[in-house]
Amino acid sequence: MPRKTPGPFDAQAFLESAGFGKRVVAYGRDEVIFSQGDPSDSVMYLRSGGVQLSVVSYSGKLAVVGTMVAGDFLGEGALAGHPVRLETATATTASELLVVPRPEMTRLLHSEHAFSDRFIKHMLTRNTRLEADLVDQLFNSSEKRLARTLLLLARYGRGSTPQRVLPKVSQETLAETIGTTRSRVNFFLNKFRKLGFIEYDTNGLIVNPSLLTVVVHD
Repeated sequence: MPRKTPGPFDAQAFLESAGFGKRVVAYGRDEVIFSQGDPSDSVMYLRSGGVQLSVVSYSGKLAVVGTMVAGDFLGEGALAGHPVRLETATATTASELLVVPRPEMTRLLHSEHAFSDRFIKHMLTRNTRLEADLVDQLFNSSEKRLARTLLLLARYGRGSTPQRVLPKVSQETLAETIGTTRSRVNFFLNKFRKLGFIEYDTNGLIVNPSLLTVVVHD
């Protein structure tokens, strides 16, 4: 009989079954998970919900530098020797995170090859995303940046289920993410709705795959 192809590695199931000093912490919408400058002593796995990463400059200017979804890791700087957190993590909706102390995370990465491969894949994906974000910020209009952000939040291309943005994502958050004003975000959202690229229902904002045409159109 042909050998059965193993399914994708389930990082959440592995972390929840592994015997070490982990803990699960729940956060409400807009609740701070950790702040810029806090001790960097653990890595977190996002079980459910969403998280926004932001940094504040010495002059007090805020910049959104990342949006995390279920299945992502955050706080990886702890493994790179950073003594403090370099950004602030805030729950964008009700979220649950599995917190792994730094020594245990280091041990798992050295001893569990499947888990290590999954973590490396996450880091490579995130690095590629950061590079794409930089290109997006440098060369694309705010309209294209908004369209790309909505597609990423809706996890476009990841699974066959209907794609939805987090129900409570605000126009202020979108404006901070793409580096523009709330009024511009409101203008483009109305434009996207009239063109049929997005629609609203009782569950939140639905992003249609046709929104991709805004990103690829020159």
